[in-house]
Amino acid sequence: MRRSRSMAGPEIAHIQESLDVDRRTSADSEGTDSSVSASVDQLGHGHFFVKKSFHKPSYCHHCADMIWSLIGVPGYVCEVCNFVAHDKCMKNVVSPCSSLAAALIKNPVPHCWSDFIHVKRKFCNVCRKRLDDMWCFRCEICDYYVHSECQEFAASNCRECATYTPGKDPSQIIQYHHWTEGNLLNNAKCALCRKSCWSSECLTGYRCAWCTTTAHAACHKNLPQECDFGPLKKIMLPPSVVTIPRTELPMETIVGVLSYKKARDRDIREKEQKEKDPKEKERGEATLLSRKSPPRAAISDDLSSSTGNLNGKDSSGESSSSKERKRRKERDREERESEKKERDSQKEERRSKDEDEPDSDAELVKVFDGNSSMRRKVFRTITINRNAPTKEVVEAALRSFYIKDDPSNYYLTEANEAEERTLDPSTPIRSLVKEDTQEKSALFLRYRDKDPNKGFIKVYPGNLKSSQGYKSIPVTSDTTVDDVLEYALRKFGLGTTTKSKYNLIEVTMDNRVTERILTHAEKPWRIMQQIRKESIHQMLKTRFYLQEKEDPHGSSIALFIGNLPQSLSQRQYHGILQTFVGDSNPFVSIGPIYYEYGSVVITYDNNEAAVKAFNSLKGALFEEKNLLVMLLPNIQAQLLDHRDLTPLLVFVNAKSGGCQGQDLIAAFRKLLNPYQVFDVSNGGPLPGLYVFRNIPKYRILICGGDGTVGWVLQCLDNVGQDSVCQTPPCGVVPLGTGNDLARVLRWGTGYTGDEEPMSILKDVIEADEIRLDRWTVVFHPDEKPEGEVKAVAACQVMSNSAAEDNSSMFVMNNYFGIGLDADLALDFHNAREENPEKFSSRLHNKRIYVKMGLRKMVKSRSAKSGSRDLQKEIELEVDGKLIELPPVEGIIILNILSWGAGCNPWGPERDDVFGKPTHWDGMLEVVGVTGVVHLGQMQSGLRSGIRIAQGGHIRIKMKGELPVHVDGEPWNQGSGQVTVLRSALRATMLKKTKIKRRNTMEPRQAAFEAERSSS
Repeated sequence: MRRSRSMAGPEIAHIQESLDVDRRTSADSEGTDSSVSASVDQLGHGHFFVKKSFHKPSYCHHCADMIWSLIGVPGYVCEVCNFVAHDKCMKNVVSPCSSLAAALIKNPVPHCWSDFIHVKRKFCNVCRKRLDDMWCFRCEICDYYVHSECQEFAASNCRECATYTPGKDPSQIIQYHHWTEGNLLNNAKCALCRKSCWSSECLTGYRCAWCTTTAHAACHKNLPQECDFGPLKKIMLPPSVVTIPRTELPMETIVGVLSYKKARDRDIREKEQKEKDPKEKERGEATLLSRKSPPRAAISDDLSSSTGNLNGKDSSGESSSSKERKRRKERDREERESEKKERDSQKEERRSKDEDEPDSDAELVKVFDGNSSMRRKVFRTITINRNAPTKEVVEAALRSFYIKDDPSNYYLTEANEAEERTLDPSTPIRSLVKEDTQEKSALFLRYRDKDPNKGFIKVYPGNLKSSQGYKSIPVTSDTTVDDVLEYALRKFGLGTTTKSKYNLIEVTMDNRVTERILTHAEKPWRIMQQIRKESIHQMLKTRFYLQEKEDPHGSSIALFIGNLPQSLSQRQYHGILQTFVGDSNPFVSIGPIYYEYGSVVITYDNNEAAVKAFNSLKGALFEEKNLLVMLLPNIQAQLLDHRDLTPLLVFVNAKSGGCQGQDLIAAFRKLLNPYQVFDVSNGGPLPGLYVFRNIPKYRILICGGDGTVGWVLQCLDNVGQDSVCQTPPCGVVPLGTGNDLARVLRWGTGYTGDEEPMSILKDVIEADEIRLDRWTVVFHPDEKPEGEVKAVAACQVMSNSAAEDNSSMFVMNNYFGIGLDADLALDFHNAREENPEKFSSRLHNKRIYVKMGLRKMVKSRSAKSGSRDLQKEIELEVDGKLIELPPVEGIIILNILSWGAGCNPWGPERDDVFGKPTHWDGMLEVVGVTGVVHLGQMQSGLRSGIRIAQGGHIRIKMKGELPVHVDGEPWNQGSGQVTVLRSALRATMLKKTKIKRRNTMEPRQAAFEAERSSS
């Protein structure tokens, strides 16, 4: 096969020099003409193309057209990253090789990796091969896909979502596109030529992660560089107004990306622990430890080891018997072994497919790139002819590690020897196989130092106000950080007198982009030599940056702490938290305090102290509860004043709707700024409301059921007085079972996954603001009940009244029921509390409702006492007038005309004494239900409820204990008086506009078409 380099000589030399920090001469060491953020056109794409005969149809990664030798279309393939191109496309290739991806990054931003997943019709962004039926990772922020074995070679080029720069003129801020290659939607069209730019056969095309603009590889270079956030411009939170202080915390922690598989496994283990027989608890710690389920392997564990139950199936079971536990563990073990065998066979199949010509003399060789990879047992496997010399093995090893460099700078040693033995370049690989045991030797890939005592290191300006690229600094074994700082500051024109204001930091662009501040006595050249010995790949991903000692973003860091006891004093909360963080690490201030939820916000003025406090509180237990700790971003709201923006705050209940909540939160994080998307299962709505507290105008999108909507509205009531915008309008994505409020506001009966998240966000932009009446329901018991009222957080518990009358107060948004429908809701609630994992399907929940109703109907017919005459047990007074009740088994007080998953108990409009009801007229409607059969007829639309009354102030006298529910949250209420009156709390909702035909063409595309038609 003939090899062909596709770049000019000077460009290749420049790339090789940028990847080898110690081979530069002082004459060529300046990086002023080429910033690391320079375009691929300036640096060259760096592919190492080899001519190949394609015996099967393949596709060009540049133009997406077919390549097939049988039809006379020749092609080339990159030996490093598997990029395939036509002969005619060689000169037009703009996609960089994976070996150059790290060199093109100016400021590395780590990816937020998902759990292990399976995807269809996607391609790896590192090796460019298919991901079908292979375990892979996906970035939750920029939609970057990689194989599990390719993850460590992924470039740290995720979206930079917090770019606030103090002192910069807002009018001078320019947002650029963030292009990612391939894996486009199947209807993607180029914004420039309007032709299809997606392909299901290869990794091709480009997409901006901010504005979702798509284009061909060749066309995206001709589009404007500035990004306007596309159709989501009005609701996007610009990254230029968001600031995150410097911390060592990973990106997943700040954004709030949770591992739901790990959380699920933890919940299962906790439930099994609670279900243990009390006698087992007395058998001692040894017995308990022996019965614990084995820990699951983490993502960072050995790639060749088992990774636990990765297929997402819940194999833990629910029984607490020892026999079932043993069978379950055995089944888990068999599944892990079968999955490991499947992965190994798939890897072998991929390797066999990659071979152009099968060779019976082929050898599989393990190659380690350093001592660290040997200790972690992480290696790359290469296939080579057993008669090939060691020189070819070096070239293959460099390709497997995605290293684009001169092979003469590297050599191989045997890893199995007590002392490493350097292999001669002409030695054939078959000499490494021991004749007696046929054991294959593992190899070390080492770097050959031309001069071990001196060389060059690259120093980058980072976020400093410098338009220059990196500078190559000559160093020796005795050069200290002080010397490098002085030389670098002089090269960047910052003056050596300011040396005391800067640090030199070591940045490793691994999966999490770790930073380390170097002491002034450390010697960078020796650091690089040690890193090179540990891992050549890590050496290529290690950089040095200049950094100001004082964080320009400010030193105020807010930590949100939850799961504390409710209704304590500020001094008590202060004492609890100070006990965990220690007297040596005090926080600057505490507040606001959310007493009803047991949550507080504490502030630090030092980054290191904040991280130390975070780590101390993260694993802390108080009253047998794990404390919830979150580091919150800061929004510079003053920068939004001159812009016509209404940022969208998104709350998603990831546990609602099966896995639909998880899918939605992942989609919204990719479409919006991830710092405006919050998971209410991780801290509730309070962290998001605190972050947006200073924004004068914004909207909220709530993804969940009616309980989640009420939860968010209740939190708004509590924090509204401390916020600039006290009543932001709220839209709803229905993920619950009933979704009655969402139905009234035209958001649908339930999210099924058919509607694109982009369409939902566009509907939020176009939605109309409308007022929603809210009502206060006050219970005054005749006497103090024996047990406390069962009410969870979603009940909208507003506040408890004075202890002497034992009253309780709730906020009602939808409806309030007494009697039959509350009894059914209570049965369903109890069943769900016992087995919550069985109630994850909307259809299944409705089926259980029907079964419970039928069961109750059979019982009522078999026993005459089974039905109760509610009109004899309560007295109803509406607007001061006593109402005579007809024979009913339950009454429903309506604020909205939707109940029980879309049923309208009030019925259609007709001529009677009652007015037309709305949810903003300040009136409530009271309807009666005669029995279970009547409920079924109402649900099927055959019959309406019995209209009883309509008014704005309702008082009910309960003569005995009855089941009640407020917005679907039920409990048994003792005798007493119930008062329903209009609340002073206001709520503004978003009502979806009627369906209209949209122009599917983006504004920039329409401009292109208009210009083309005019010409």
